[in-house]
Amino acid sequence: MNENYDVVVVGGGAAGLSGAVALARSRRSVLVVDAGEPRNAPAGHVHNYLAREGTPPAELLALGREEVLGYGGEVVRGEVTSAAALDGGGFEVGLADGRTARARRLLVATGLVDELPDVAGVAERWGRDVLHCPYCHGWEARDRAIGVLATNPMAVHQALMWRQLSDDVVVFSHTAPEFDAEQRDHLAARGIRVVAGEVSALRVEGDELTGVELASGEVVAREVVVVAPRFTARAGVLEQLGLEPVETVVGGQVVGSAVAADATGATEVPGVWVAGNVADLKAQVVISAAAGLMAGSMINADLVAEDVRRARAPFSHEVEREAAALVGGPDRHGV
Repeated sequence: MNENYDVVVVGGGAAGLSGAVALARSRRSVLVVDAGEPRNAPAGHVHNYLAREGTPPAELLALGREEVLGYGGEVVRGEVTSAAALDGGGFEVGLADGRTARARRLLVATGLVDELPDVAGVAERWGRDVLHCPYCHGWEARDRAIGVLATNPMAVHQALMWRQLSDDVVVFSHTAPEFDAEQRDHLAARGIRVVAGEVSALRVEGDELTGVELASGEVVAREVVVVAPRFTARAGVLEQLGLEPVETVVGGQVVGSAVAADATGATEVPGVWVAGNVADLKAQVVISAAAGLMAGSMINADLVAEDVRRARAPFSHEVEREAAALVGGPDRHGV
């Protein structure tokens, strides 16, 4: 690590690396600090990423780091624990191991945390046969026995989405509010059965999910369980800069939090951009990568404008001195 960079990127996932590549290709000095805790680490493959379909997440990130390095950027493993604006402009970030770096701009792509339902077995099977996104894992779960663990009113929508992929979908009412008549009608129309009662655990035999156990002791055979996590932005660094995450509401239901930004990733704090799941909990890998590219290009444009201002400053001072000399010199009659 050097002491000074044009940009420090906090987070080495798809968003952060994509932004770093865009900046490094523009010949900006870039440091990526990656804690090595990607959200999609439990998943076997990345999907819906054109020309990278089925790539393991770790492989995709390794390729991204190589691209950043190939264009002269730097990537270090570490956790950013502090960030502060400097009086003279720019920012200083501190790592858990005591290292520090300064940057003219920050791109924060720290992602989010999936807060899972408190049911035995859910966390252990997460990303394998406990899933949440039909676009991320739906094809792989097609035609299997799917159970939807209802924890909020969005469960009906989830069930209808997954019904597109399998004829065998069951909704476990669990802790969700009671479904109204219209919701039950929609489920019945698609042949989706509702199982009443709270779920206590998932049944696993060998290394395969085999069923869902209710508090009553009844076990319903299932091969896949769909859950609705709460998506909480990893915003600790941003909070230190005055950027508090706000609640994200979908269908009238609070589903998580995110840090507000405009379409380019610019936040309310000048010089700070965000990209990926920290700003958009719905963003899949390819969308996060696109957001990183957008933020990286906008940061470069902002730095270009600042470079022009800095380059013009000496000329501006010279013009001011000449104007001052003329004001204090002889008038047009030579008096």
